[in-house]
Amino acid sequence: MNISGFNHLTLRVNNIEKSLSFYIGILEAQLVHRGRRDVYLTWGDMWICLLEKPDLQQVPSLGLDHIAFTVDEATFHTWNRELQRKGVSIVRKAVFRGGGWSLQFEDPDGICFELFTGNLETRMKDWN
Repeated sequence: MNISGFNHLTLRVNNIEKSLSFYIGILEAQLVHRGRRDVYLTWGDMWICLLEKPDLQQVPSLGLDHIAFTVDEATFHTWNRELQRKGVSIVRKAVFRGGGWSLQFEDPDGICFELFTGNLETRMKDWN
């Protein structure tokens, strides 16, 4: 039995409408499916599910730290400007580290995302 790759993420959100504005309007995801309490979004061949659970209170946990997207360097700097222009909460400003440019920001529910221009090889080279 072998795991062949990463499949998807399901994220719990408080308000589907507010989240859709962020994921489609700011992160430019494509809507694939919309149910009563869930939506499926894609970027290329990567996909996520947003699952509305407004009854859950946001509690710090030891689970997910952040979700990182790969972007090229030219796109990275455009995203950096646009996220700031649109008032997105920036967790860590743009910095070159781990073999690439990195920027961390939050969605409306405080889920942390990163845009990163490097890859595993450049990260390991820089970390060693």
